[in-house]
Amino acid sequence: MGIFGRKKTCMESEIKEQSQIAQTILDAYLDNNYNININIPQGINRIIIVASGSSYHCARYSAELFSSISKIEARAVYSSEFLLEETIAHHEDLLYIFITQSGETTDTNSALEKAKQFGVKTLCITNKENSTIWNAADYKIACHAGEEKSIAATKSFVSQLLCATLLALKFAQDKELYVDNYILDLKTIPQYIEKAYNLRPKIKQLARYMSKFKNIIITADGHSYALAKEASLKIKETSYIPTTSAILGEFMHGHVAILNNKSSILVYITNSELTYTAIKNLTKIKENYSPPIFLIGNRTNQVKSTYNIDVDCDRPIVKTFCIAVIIQLLALETALRFNRNVDKPHGLNKIVK
Repeated sequence: MGIFGRKKTCMESEIKEQSQIAQTILDAYLDNNYNININIPQGINRIIIVASGSSYHCARYSAELFSSISKIEARAVYSSEFLLEETIAHHEDLLYIFITQSGETTDTNSALEKAKQFGVKTLCITNKENSTIWNAADYKIACHAGEEKSIAATKSFVSQLLCATLLALKFAQDKELYVDNYILDLKTIPQYIEKAYNLRPKIKQLARYMSKFKNIIITADGHSYALAKEASLKIKETSYIPTTSAILGEFMHGHVAILNNKSSILVYITNSELTYTAIKNLTKIKENYSPPIFLIGNRTNQVKSTYNIDVDCDRPIVKTFCIAVIIQLLALETALRFNRNVDKPHGLNKIVK
C-alpha cells in the first residue's frame, strides 16, 4: 500500500526506484579506474541542448555543468522554440544534444532532423534504445530507467540528470581536467537518495500546508533554478495548483508584487549555501510582504522561514539529486491531498513505448 493507506501509485513506485536506477547508471558508465565509458565527438567547444518539459529542465541544469565542469560554452533551448528559428548555429566544433524520455517526443525529434540538415554533430540522451531519436543521433546515451508509466516524469528526470552529469565529466576527462572528486561524489548519490526518502514525514507536513494555498511561487538561483522550474511543473501537472518559477534576483524586479496576493507562498530551493544576495532578497520579501517562506535544501538562521527541509549533504551535485527527489515527493503528497490521479492527470498524455 502507498501513503494514506491508499493503493500505491505508479508515480510513488517510480520515485522509489531512483536509488537503484542511479546505481545501475553508475555501474554502466563508470569503471573501477574512474574512467567514464561514453562515446563522444572530439574537438567540441560549444554545446546546444534541445528538449521539452522536464527534459528541458535537465538541459538547463546540464548547460551550467558543461560550463563549470567541462569549460565548454553551453545553452539550453526549448524544442518548440528551436523549430521556429530560420537558421541555426552550425560549426565544426559544435555539438547538439537532444534529451527525451521516450525518444519519440515529436518536437524534439523534429528539432534533431532540422539540426542534421545543417550537418552538425548530434547526441541524444533517452530512456528508450532503438527509438526514433536513438536511431537518428550520431552519439547516444541510454538512461537505463525502465518504462515510466506515470505521466509526471520522476525516474526519467533523475536518470537524465545523472547521464548528463556523467557526460559533462567525460568531456572534462578528455580535456585532462581533474574530476575524480566529482566522480567520488557521484558514487554516493544512491545512498543520499535513500536518505531523501526518509524525509517523507517532513515533506508530508509541508504538502499539508501548501495545499491550503491557491498560488505558489518557487524561486532559486544559479544551478538550482532548473530544480525550481521542475518543482513548479510537477506541482502544476499533478495538483493543478498555479505555480510560478523564478530566478530570485529577477523575481525582485516587479514580479515580487504578486506576493501582495495573500494566497501566495514562497518556496526557495538551493543546492548550495545561501548567498549574501539571496539572504538579502529573502529578508526584504519577508519584511515587505510577510509571506510564508519554505526553504528546501539548507537550514539557516539568517532567513526567517516558516518551514525548512534540510538536506544533510555538503556536495552541491549530490544535493541536486536529493532535492529532485524531495520535490517529486512534495508534488505527490500535495496532489494526493486533493485526491488527484497523479498517474493520469486530466488532459495529459505520455508516450511510453
